[in-house]
Amino acid sequence: MSLFSLRPATQLWPPVLLGSQFVFNIGFYAVVPFLAIFLRDDMLLSGGLIGLVLGLRTFSQQGMFIVGGALSDRYGAKVIILCGCVIRVVGYLLLAFGTLLGPIILGACLTGIGGALFSPSIEALLAKAGSQSETQGKRSRAEWFALFAVCGELGAVLGPVAGALLTGLGFRQVALAGAGVFIIALVVLFFCLPSRQNTQQTLAILPWWTTFRQPRFVAFIIAYSSWLLSYNQLYLALPVEIQRAGGSEKDLGPLFMLASVLIIAFQLPLARFARRAGAARIIPIGFLLLSASFLSVACFAATEPAEGWMRLLPSACFVSLLTLGQMLIVPAAKDLIPWFAQESTLGAHYGALSTAGGCAVLAGNLVFGSQLDHALTPSNAAIYPWLLLAFFPLCSAIALVIICRPVRASLARQP
Repeated sequence: MSLFSLRPATQLWPPVLLGSQFVFNIGFYAVVPFLAIFLRDDMLLSGGLIGLVLGLRTFSQQGMFIVGGALSDRYGAKVIILCGCVIRVVGYLLLAFGTLLGPIILGACLTGIGGALFSPSIEALLAKAGSQSETQGKRSRAEWFALFAVCGELGAVLGPVAGALLTGLGFRQVALAGAGVFIIALVVLFFCLPSRQNTQQTLAILPWWTTFRQPRFVAFIIAYSSWLLSYNQLYLALPVEIQRAGGSEKDLGPLFMLASVLIIAFQLPLARFARRAGAARIIPIGFLLLSASFLSVACFAATEPAEGWMRLLPSACFVSLLTLGQMLIVPAAKDLIPWFAQESTLGAHYGALSTAGGCAVLAGNLVFGSQLDHALTPSNAAIYPWLLLAFFPLCSAIALVIICRPVRASLARQP
C-alpha cells in the first residue's frame, strides 16, 4: 500500500516490520550509547548516579516488556507500537531540553518504556506474518525472525556511527535527531501497519497473568533467561578479560564489530539449518555454545597473556562462540513461542520471554559484578568466575532438552 494513498494498510507486510526494527535500532543506538558521556561531561554526575540512570533506563524497558505485550494483545499491536514511538519521542525531547536531573531521569526511563511497548508488539506481528508465510510454502517463521535479527544488527552497527557524526554538535542535537527518526517511523507505520479488523477479538483476550499459569512455558522462559544473562557479559565480563590480557577499551570496538559481522553474514544460513534440524533440538545446542564461550576464557584465565594481538584470542573466542550461540537460540526460541501461546496472547508471551531475561540480568549482574573482580589478573582464582558463568547456560541446555520434549514430539507429528 502506497504511503501517498493516505489510507492505512489492510494487510500485514513483513518487510515493514524488518524495516521498522532497522530504523528503531538506528534511532536507539545513535543516542543511548552517548548518554553516559553526556551525563558525565555535561551534567557532571558521579559514576554512581550515571549507573543509576542507565540502570533505570534498562529496567524500565526489560521489566515492562510483559506489560507492553499484554497491552498489544488487548488493544491491538498497531496502537501500542504507535504509542511506543510517541513515548520514545517524548523521552528524547526530555533528554534534549532537560537541564535538571529529574527530567533527564524521566526522559531516560521513557525511552525504555517506549521500547517495551513496541518491541513485543512487533515480534507478535512478525510471528503471525511468519506463520502465514510458512503455511503458504514461502519463507518460514524462523527465517523471518533471523532476518529480523540481521536488520536489527545492521541498525545497531549504523546507529553509533550516525551518533558519532553528530556528537560534534552536542548530545542535545543527537537526541533531537533520534526524536526525528521516531517521528518519521511513527508516520510511516501509521500507514503501513494494518488495524485490528476483528473487534470482537478484544472480548476474547485472556488476562496477561494467565501466561504464567502454563508450568512448561514458565520453565521455558526461566531456562531461556540465561541467554540474556550470558549475552549481557559482553558489557560486563568482556572488558574484564580485556584488562586481564593487557588490552584497553579501544579493543572493544573490533570485538563488537566481529559479533556484528558474524550476525550479518551467518544469521540467515544458521536459521535455515536450525529449521531443518528443528527449533526444539537446536536451542539446547545454542546454550552449549554459550557455555563453551565462557569455558574458552577460563582456559586462559590463569596464564599470562600472550604478546601482540594474540592476547585478544580468548576474547575473540568468547565473542565468536557467544554470538554463534545467540544466532541459534534467538530465532528458534521466538519461533517456538506460538506453540505455547494462543494468537490472542502472543504479545504477552513474547513480553514474558524478554522480562524474564531482564530480571535474570538484574539479579545476575549483582552476583557476577563482585566475582569478576577476581578475574582482573591472571591467577587460579580468575578461573572460577568464568566457570560460574558457564554453569548457567549449561543448566539451561539440559533443562531445555526436557522442557522441549513434547514440543519435538508434537512437531514431529506434523506433516
